[in-house]
Amino acid sequence: MPETRETPAGSEIGFRCLGVRADPHAASPTLCFRLGVHEPVGESVHAIALRVQIRIEPARRRHDPAESELLADLFGHPSRWGDTLRPLQFATVSLMVPRFTGSTEVDLPVPCSYDLEVAAGKYFASLDDGEAPLLLLFSGTVFARSGEGFTVRQVPWHCEARQGLPVAVWRELIDRYFPGSGWLRLHRDTLRALQRFKSDRTLATWDETVEALLKEARR
Repeated sequence: MPETRETPAGSEIGFRCLGVRADPHAASPTLCFRLGVHEPVGESVHAIALRVQIRIEPARRRHDPAESELLADLFGHPSRWGDTLRPLQFATVSLMVPRFTGSTEVDLPVPCSYDLEVAAGKYFASLDDGEAPLLLLFSGTVFARSGEGFTVRQVPWHCEARQGLPVAVWRELIDRYFPGSGWLRLHRDTLRALQRFKSDRTLATWDETVEALLKEARR
């Protein structure tokens, strides 16, 4: 089961993550995090202008040798990981939580990139199975009804939740939009040189072009 942790109980509003799934109807790759929101005092919450920062915490996962080899581009040799295995920024998103009393559940859409130059994309693409450990940090403003008026207060700074993103969910998401493929950004001059190489050798696809370059490099 994905690991979750609820914000400490008390008189303050709290958040927890109930799961994550790929959004099948989004126009671009999007993950949906299901959030539980709890207001323990029982007052009516008019709205929450919520901001969520999501980080990857690679130190909370064990990586096998094949993954470690691919992750060297991010963290260096595994012998240095005690110093280099730091959290990675994944996303910062905003959400308006509608009116509720007591508790509610909402979906938090998180647009995703498969650009392998982005650290988060590199990390997810390097994992074979299991889960990627995430930390959700909550901030924002709570608008609540109190007596004959409204109160305005900040979401407590310590509100956070841990959630595992199953690698299978990430692959399902990316394969829905880019089945069996990935993306690399190249300089315009590099692309033109590749195009000339492809044309000179009458290669049919870019995959064949890169494979030919790799074969020449091995020789």
